[in-house]
Amino acid sequence: ETSNPHALSLPRIFPVSGIAEHVMPRALWSELRERHHGLVDPLISPDRMSNPVESFLWTYYSYRPREVRRWHPGALIHLEDAPEYKNRRGYGEYGPNVGVSQNFLEQRKSAIDFIYDLLSKTAARPAFHGCFGMHEWAMVYQTEPESIRHSKFSLRLGVETTNALVEELGLKCSHYDAFRFFTPPARPLNLIHPVREDQPLNEQPGCIHANMDLYKWTYKLAPILPSDFTFTALNLARELREIDMRASPYDLSELGYQAIKVESSEGRTEYVRYQKEFAQRAQKLRLEMVAYLGKVQQLTANGNQ
Repeated sequence: ETSNPHALSLPRIFPVSGIAEHVMPRALWSELRERHHGLVDPLISPDRMSNPVESFLWTYYSYRPREVRRWHPGALIHLEDAPEYKNRRGYGEYGPNVGVSQNFLEQRKSAIDFIYDLLSKTAARPAFHGCFGMHEWAMVYQTEPESIRHSKFSLRLGVETTNALVEELGLKCSHYDAFRFFTPPARPLNLIHPVREDQPLNEQPGCIHANMDLYKWTYKLAPILPSDFTFTALNLARELREIDMRASPYDLSELGYQAIKVESSEGRTEYVRYQKEFAQRAQKLRLEMVAYLGKVQQLTANGNQ
């Protein structure tokens, strides 16, 4: 069972011992590659990518559509009869087969270790569901309409009521990459002041942005992690982004998005319900990534013996 009902059914976790024996025949990996293309293509269609809400996935995150579409088996699998992979970044030959090279794993060791540590610590922390998506409100707090981040959309409640709601509900954001976009007047209102160095200490599994960032961690480790992870994380990030913006102060009704009105107790209850549902999906994916990276760390250690 996987985090996404459309994800590939191939088992992700393989024992490290005798890794060279885990060779995927060309007929199978070709089929999985084509299935991956079929799943990804709707997500990278021009209509989807130009959507003002979903475009965030292609402007904030740095992975290009052609890279998302490219299929990787992951570091725990070798490909049979795969000459087209021999010269790709990160790959090497293992006799007649091709797989992620030991040299590449060693080069990326610090990234593997950092991401493993971050995801492990995040997964072990209790989920917090009391922020009510106010990070987007903090990004426009005490800002003139013409200066707000998404200035082509009006604020649903107007400037004064938006500012008042931030002050009434307070700010409880634990995510550094959201906090750094807060307006200067909003930052002192936040419960903590996250810094990059403390990211593994602050991130928690209820956070929409931490869960959205699972997509970033999958592509940061390409081709070490299988593309199945990347697709699942991208699809999750797309759905999370929609909730993120529906709970924002912006009026997105012209795009067909119904607001989650966090200014009301009913809206906050609705937001928390979504937050919990997505947190469960994200936590499952996070734990699968941790398990896989643990196997990769063992593989790297065995290769250095």
